[in-house]
Amino acid sequence: MRVAVVGAGFWARYQIAAWQEIEGVSVVGVCDTDLSKARQMGAFAAYDDLQRMLRETEPDLVDVITPVETHAPLVRAIAQHGLPVVCQKPMAGSLEEAEQMVLDCEAVPFFVHENWRFQAPLQRVKQLLDSSAIGRPFRARAQFSCSFPVFDNQPFLRTLDRFILTDIGSHILDVARFLFGEASRLYCQTSRVGDIAGEDVATVMMSMTGCDSVVCEMSYASRLREEAFPQTYLLIEGSAGSIELGKDYKIYVSTQEGLSEETVPVPAFPWADPAYDLVHSSIVACHRAILDDLNGRSDSGLRGADNLKTVQLVFASYVSAESGHVEEPPGAFTGQ
Repeated sequence: MRVAVVGAGFWARYQIAAWQEIEGVSVVGVCDTDLSKARQMGAFAAYDDLQRMLRETEPDLVDVITPVETHAPLVRAIAQHGLPVVCQKPMAGSLEEAEQMVLDCEAVPFFVHENWRFQAPLQRVKQLLDSSAIGRPFRARAQFSCSFPVFDNQPFLRTLDRFILTDIGSHILDVARFLFGEASRLYCQTSRVGDIAGEDVATVMMSMTGCDSVVCEMSYASRLREEAFPQTYLLIEGSAGSIELGKDYKIYVSTQEGLSEETVPVPAFPWADPAYDLVHSSIVACHRAILDDLNGRSDSGLRGADNLKTVQLVFASYVSAESGHVEEPPGAFTGQ
């Protein structure tokens, strides 16, 4: 599998390293509008012209790791070459643009790189839910709240008019879908606490097919007793017990039979940033899922038409926060 990469920013170096962890995959080129940045990514062919890279490297798959405003034109250009394409989350800057991207890729496999759900602790929680360890879930809380200085590595985030819902919200709302299915109703409140352009706090409450009440809490403005960036905490209550995912990947299952505890091992890679190691390890699993899907071995849940449902939740959250009303997400995208 020959993979070409578009973008040479903060996340590109880790996604390239993750591709190199997978047997049979080779990175054949890196393209960036700043050629010097592309050259810094490693001993790969470096380009500042997408069309030239596609012609000369003849990739089997193209991974787009660029700012959100560039996603649509890049994905469209790659699809026009008849190539499978992976796009960084969030898919697009608007729901309409995301819908058009899915239409533009009707003839090629199109994936959104939603790696968060592939974190080992979240995968383990999904296994427990699927095994009916706690019966039918009726209430759940997903929390990602901390004071981590995210703007140090990604200063452009400070300038976004819409920040936490599009950034971490794309992940956390997708995790809610991964665990509990689709949302029928949604209510959101946001706050801006720090000196930034957009919101840095959001709370979203949803009714979902697999759980009556799901609350997603997101904040980069919270200084807490037990912060553990970039970990997501969960508390899921079910008809036969509860599951709690706490700090340092500890999972507690409480049922009538008693309490069980386990610590989920997280893969370690020498290239991962210690501050992001949990997230970086999930990139490898995400890549593998994309390749398995591309080769017909499994459904990754990462196809563009599927991720569009997460995009719908993000923008329905903004509508709710601005209106103060409960929103009904538009449901499955019908364009095929």
